[in-house]
Amino acid sequence: MYSTTPAGPDREAPPDRAAIGPDSRGLWLMGNDVDLARRLAGTGFDWLALDAQHGAIDRSALVDLGRALGDVEANFVVRVPGVDHAWIGASLDAGAAGVIVPSIASVEDAQEAVRATYYPPLGERSWGPLTPMWDGYAPDAERANAHVQCAVMIETAGALDAVEEIAALDGVNLLFLGPVDLSLSLGMSLDDLLADTSDSGPVGRILAAARSHGIEVAAFAGDPARVPALRALGIDRIAVATDIALVALGAQQVLDLT
Repeated sequence: MYSTTPAGPDREAPPDRAAIGPDSRGLWLMGNDVDLARRLAGTGFDWLALDAQHGAIDRSALVDLGRALGDVEANFVVRVPGVDHAWIGASLDAGAAGVIVPSIASVEDAQEAVRATYYPPLGERSWGPLTPMWDGYAPDAERANAHVQCAVMIETAGALDAVEEIAALDGVNLLFLGPVDLSLSLGMSLDDLLADTSDSGPVGRILAAARSHGIEVAAFAGDPARVPALRALGIDRIAVATDIALVALGAQQVLDLT
């Protein structure tokens, strides 16, 4: 149905870099405004995460945002609504460099996320990139498998219990800490979760599991005030703010100045 070669005779592959790379600051987008997303992508953030779980991003908005963000310097990833083959495939088809998969409660959930993220033989992703519709780059299956980032969220008690096994899965290349939901799931406050820097604490277990299997950990801060606590825990790939927080902070700064 589609060509397996890049769209356009002179289309070059983008630089090889992790979607959510080391020492990086990401911006979490809840809204679906294409112009705002494109403008924010040029402000210096290393990556953008489009939130299709709790944000206003449906499949139509996903295509529009994929088209708008296809040629910006910052990578974009999608936090999909759940362990959903259709959503994971559609996000990658729209040009996302990776997916962040929430609602992981077991090793089996993480395995399902891997199957949806990768083309055979590693996974079961169906071929059908959307990027050629706007003359964007479409990697072949081998290149896509080599460079896509499958980030599974560790935000439930079940995922934490199985974190060592999840980190060992072929195809999981990033553990993504969701501190708000993890604290709720564990029945502890968010401040207590982030203040526990011990190796045996929840975040310590996640970091140890990642290290033992040669993968990395990223996290959602939401509020920039939480970034120092996450960095103190040893996490340097952080969604430092949401678009909502950014607007509020910018508005407050303007009011303070005037």
